[in-house]
Amino acid sequence: MFSIDKTVMLLIDVQGNLARLMYEKEKLFKSLEAMVQGMQILGVPIIWMEQIPKNLGPTLEQISQHIVDNAPIEKFSFSCTGEPKFNEKFQSLGRNQILLTGIESHICVFQTGHELLKQGYQVQVVEDCVSSRTKENKEIGIQRIVQSGGEVTCVEMVFFELMKAAQGDKFKQIIKLIK
Repeated sequence: MFSIDKTVMLLIDVQGNLARLMYEKEKLFKSLEAMVQGMQILGVPIIWMEQIPKNLGPTLEQISQHIVDNAPIEKFSFSCTGEPKFNEKFQSLGRNQILLTGIESHICVFQTGHELLKQGYQVQVVEDCVSSRTKENKEIGIQRIVQSGGEVTCVEMVFFELMKAAQGDKFKQIIKLIK
């Protein structure tokens, strides 16, 4: 089970025209919006990555507008772990449970998850918060993460797993996100 004090969310490369080519993009964007807002409510840190933003453009505003007190980290490697600034920020958080979100499932999301699993971290890929240009590539990316030792989850499951109980102000705020 993941817990608030050990978890970090990775938001990987939801940028520009590439993001608009994703399989079931509207569902993806809605889920990512809820996920980002939920992590903000619960106090779970978000590491926000962008793949060569001068080429791919910025993260979609409907998602980035919900990220407060944070800025994207530029990367050139497909895996986030290939970027020293990512490793520095990730290590500084001291957390060992990672929620993977973003695009594309079969490239950057998979390679990041695979590397983090090899390093001994717990990894869950948030199925409704990842995609690829095709349904098949999305599914293959998720399958490979599971074959590497990761798990699959979804936005609602993450929220309830982290909250543990149906009480308090944070619970009331989270419920509004999923209704």
